[in-house]
Amino acid sequence: MQTWHLIEGEPGCAFATAHGCVAVVVDALRASATAAMLFEARATELIVVQEVKDARAAKAQHPDALLFGERGGLPPPGFDYGNSPRDAARAAGRPVVFTTTTGAGRLVACWGAPAVFMGTTVNASAVIEATSSFREDVVLIPAGLATDPTFDAQEDWAAAAAIAAAAGTPIGEGAAAFAHWRRRIQSEGLDRLFNTAPHAGKLRAVGLDEDIAFCAQMDLTRAVPRAVARNEFGVRCLPFAPPLA
Repeated sequence: MQTWHLIEGEPGCAFATAHGCVAVVVDALRASATAAMLFEARATELIVVQEVKDARAAKAQHPDALLFGERGGLPPPGFDYGNSPRDAARAAGRPVVFTTTTGAGRLVACWGAPAVFMGTTVNASAVIEATSSFREDVVLIPAGLATDPTFDAQEDWAAAAAIAAAAGTPIGEGAAAFAHWRRRIQSEGLDRLFNTAPHAGKLRAVGLDEDIAFCAQMDLTRAVPRAVARNEFGVRCLPFAPPLA
């Protein structure tokens, strides 16, 4: 039986690659939700990159791609859309170049693990099924904030704990944190934990209140973004397809 671990940020990425674990990047507000909804909307592929300059370079090589992403919660100059899952339908039938402050970089940092996914509440059940296709242990990585390791990533931990609780597998690293967040989910509910998270305040400050409630929903999609190849810009993602029986 798999053991699941919950390890935040860069240490979680390093643990997955060092110990040969399946990695699931949980950036609940909002990169993991947006990536999943882009595939729900039938985007053809995601090129996920860490830096804005890499996004622009990738766009130059893929002129038909749409630029989705954010810095400070808002789209950088020249981008087609930001990092809102509510805009994902605009990407139907198109490739997407995607960069965010934290989640995109975490995904790139996990390259080298046996499998690398993006998951959160909106695709929780599908993430559990995807990871069950592998024998290796699983690391759920609450993304945190790349620019501040001390930032309180409440919503990322709540989403990771919700997925782990639904999976029902033994918890290894991060067991105490899992128990803490599971109790808080039971007592407060996911909606409140998302709404009271410090990151939610940042989204409200730039007029993106509606994204908070959207991202707190469970099981909106079966789409699970998976990194399938490394390239000069970052990683190429496709929706996970279970192996044939």
